[in-house]
Amino acid sequence: MTIPQEQKSCIDLHCHSTASDGALAPAELIARAAEKGVSHLALTDHDTIAGLPEAREAALGAGLTLIPGVELSCVWRSYTIHVVGLDFDETSPPFLAALSCQNENRWQRARMIADKLSRLKVDALLDKATALAGGEVPGRPHFAQALVDAGVVPKVAHAFKRHLGAGKPGDVKACWPELNEVVQWIQDADGVAVLAHPRKYRLSATRLRELVGDFRKAGGRAIEVSISGQSSGDLGFVAELARRENLLASQGSDFHFPGAAWCELGRITKMPEGLEPVWHYFREPVRG
Repeated sequence: MTIPQEQKSCIDLHCHSTASDGALAPAELIARAAEKGVSHLALTDHDTIAGLPEAREAALGAGLTLIPGVELSCVWRSYTIHVVGLDFDETSPPFLAALSCQNENRWQRARMIADKLSRLKVDALLDKATALAGGEVPGRPHFAQALVDAGVVPKVAHAFKRHLGAGKPGDVKACWPELNEVVQWIQDADGVAVLAHPRKYRLSATRLRELVGDFRKAGGRAIEVSISGQSSGDLGFVAELARRENLLASQGSDFHFPGAAWCELGRITKMPEGLEPVWHYFREPVRG
């Protein structure tokens, strides 16, 4: 069960906008976060920081502190893993170059998805999905909505079940860099590398311990312990991983769209006692 935080500062360090696969534009996301009582928010779109300028301007008007963020895709032992970068230098030329490469990887994947779904005879499917993504790289949710709009399927869930889910034609894998390389990108930009939602990879306990150990050895500094919709058992297990590997603890809703009560901005499982919050180590530490 997820509950609103009761601390003075409501901190949400994982969410998405239309700059990647979210449903709300950055400014709309900020407005919703402020409405939900969030005081500090990291916008962590997939492999892009394109939404940060709009989000920053909106945050100033909403009285909310915006933390620079991004969620980077990478590979560890053939598994696709996500690493959140927080509080980095947005102007770092090497980091911007790395993001450009990630962006091209995503466009290549989007073109492949459109090609795989061409048999459905939806005119300009890639263009329609791109429009739904606000002109940014479309992900599978945007293709799913485009299929709904074209009348191919009645609901987004049906689009995933028939065309875009695991093992379906539109389930296209991208060619991502290795875990240690992505962690290095974040370090070089003076940011904090955070292992995102560790229980979502469906790894065995042993394999997950190995992942967390390799992540720390690569220079990773934190792990997402508290996320929306997480069971108490998973919460306790990940908290123990953080203690075992001496990692800082992060938290976030992983918000993508309104209407999912289990995944709402600011509604995050309470952090277990005895963990060191990652936000205490930002360039401008957050206390309270």
